[in-house]
Amino acid sequence: MADYDQDNLEDCKDVLKTKDGIDRLALHHSSVGRFSNALGALIYPIYGQGELPQAFCRRAAVKGCLYVLRMPVIALLMDKGSGSYKGVKLASGQDLFSPQLVLDPSRIVPSPLAHSSPDFLQDGSEVFGLRDAKGKVARGICITNSSLKPDVSNFLVVYPPKSLYPEQITSIRILQMGSNLAVCPAGMFVLYLSALCDDAIQGKKLLNEALCGLVSVPISGYPENSSADQSENMEEGKPTLLWSALYIQELTRGSYGSISFTPMPDGNLNYDYLLDASLKLFNKMYPHEEFFPKTTSSDKLEEDDEFDPES
Repeated sequence: MADYDQDNLEDCKDVLKTKDGIDRLALHHSSVGRFSNALGALIYPIYGQGELPQAFCRRAAVKGCLYVLRMPVIALLMDKGSGSYKGVKLASGQDLFSPQLVLDPSRIVPSPLAHSSPDFLQDGSEVFGLRDAKGKVARGICITNSSLKPDVSNFLVVYPPKSLYPEQITSIRILQMGSNLAVCPAGMFVLYLSALCDDAIQGKKLLNEALCGLVSVPISGYPENSSADQSENMEEGKPTLLWSALYIQELTRGSYGSISFTPMPDGNLNYDYLLDASLKLFNKMYPHEEFFPKTTSSDKLEEDDEFDPES
């Protein structure tokens, strides 16, 4: 439940305090056995995390928000006099004005924003220092032909620091999901790997070491090798790796006046950090408003009427 080796204070970038450690243990213990059909302490959403945007879309529509698909923002609208943000320009040519703007952390803001004078700014390749990188997470997505653990489809594997090789200073987490969650075809399994890292070389080494211990990689690219030759190189008892993709994600955050960026998902399996960051961002934008106020019975009735199929 810790990211770094707590015994090596030189390399440990996150020393776990006693209270934080107890809180993590309490969260894990209270999560075990909450649902009869969910083994362990984790709940896996069907179709993966793709259901989260749909839940937000529903919630936003009920509360009077607009959720527009396939309508990219092509420019920021800036005030000529003050140079401050005042709106966005859509691909349709429509201008939308707002006092504040929240952007996806992967969004690129052009560098002329620092001394802008035009009415609007087109997207550019150079990034002004609006975002601050707070570390990196190495991530991997793999597809195998069988489960890492017989007769179990969904579970978590954790390699603590130094469990694979002496220079491993961070934990490696592997989350396996099966076809019962509609994330892959029947008979296949998806592995999600993640580990905090300093750079791409270190991150990919962490993931590759974990994969070597879990799956068998078939020999490819050599037509002269027969299937029998390949089977001799496969380790017995290990699933076969059918496809994989490894990448490095920067943990960025930042703001510039009325423009704010949401944080990137961190290396944890829960959403605690994102929820806390969202609450802080809301309080910054609306300091006198209540965050998700409780809905009264009359409000619920009105919401139901709005979505009544007979009306």
